[in-house]
Amino acid sequence: MHLSSHQKRYLRAIAHDLDPVIMVGQKGITPAVLKEFDGALAFHELVKVKLADADREQRADSIEMLRDASKAELVQTIGRIACFYRRNPKQPKIELPK
Repeated sequence: MHLSSHQKRYLRAIAHDLDPVIMVGQKGITPAVLKEFDGALAFHELVKVKLADADREQRADSIEMLRDASKAELVQTIGRIACFYRRNPKQPKIELPK
């Protein structure tokens, strides 16, 4: 699924008031983090992740790993925070604009 710029803007507005649900620590992306992230996406659809990586390239790699493992769309990154969206096919909670 590919999000349009209009849909990303809509999701960014919703994500603004959200707190990070997943915290990625110094150990990086572990199988436990991936499992929790997948569960959070299934339940919330729109998830904020806080990354502890100090280096910008390491954060970019971590974001890419999360995106690839979960098949989620990256909505936005600001500093150490990344927002991801994956629609729940059984019970969608967020209605995206066309």
